[in-house]
Amino acid sequence: MDKPAAPPHTRAMCGRFALTLPHEAMARLFDAALGASLMPTPRYNICPTQAITTIVAHDDGRHLVPMRWGFLPGWYKSDRDGPLLINARAETLAEKPAFRAACRARRCLIPATGFYEWTKDENGARLPWYIHPRHGDWLAFAGIWQDWTSPEGATQSTCAIVTTAANDSMAAVHHRMPVTLTPDNFGLWLGQKGKGAALLMQPAPESRFTFHRVDARVNSNRPDDADLIAPWKG
Repeated sequence: MDKPAAPPHTRAMCGRFALTLPHEAMARLFDAALGASLMPTPRYNICPTQAITTIVAHDDGRHLVPMRWGFLPGWYKSDRDGPLLINARAETLAEKPAFRAACRARRCLIPATGFYEWTKDENGARLPWYIHPRHGDWLAFAGIWQDWTSPEGATQSTCAIVTTAANDSMAAVHHRMPVTLTPDNFGLWLGQKGKGAALLMQPAPESRFTFHRVDARVNSNRPDDADLIAPWKG
């Protein structure tokens, strides 16, 4: 595994990710029905406030639906009214006024192929890293969601990725990591298999992820091509 040469940079955890799975593949992997207006794939540089693909559960089963990445509490007067809530800490999820109701009743899955984090070199330059499953080509973030209605009456679904303390291997890049779920836990997180979802909010096993340096082009939100996740050649 590649190791960063500098201490981790403590920017917001999981602020960019990639998703290359076709819609039909996601529907099969998550046993979910396709919804309308899903984000096109592949995407290699998904950024906060963009529409992303999520999986939610209703009485009739699971559904792939689009949501804004950036959770909007009900008291926000606009989508820029307060802090941009793209992550929610597992340790305080049930206590924070913004998240506690969603934690109990509105949990979702967020499919991804991998995600980015940054360190800094000795000169302060930002060095991007791509983190992805060691085995397999996809993963599922734990998420929470909420519908938000603007003062003008327009409603949109919004979400945040749940994060926890990094495991030892991931701590080389960042002190936090997204909570990731395996297929046998999807039903529990989505509320289809009773209570106990809080027990799932743990760091991933040491063996789940690997990572490598990537080109600094991903520091910009404009590029969106496959070369962004390729190992950096120096």
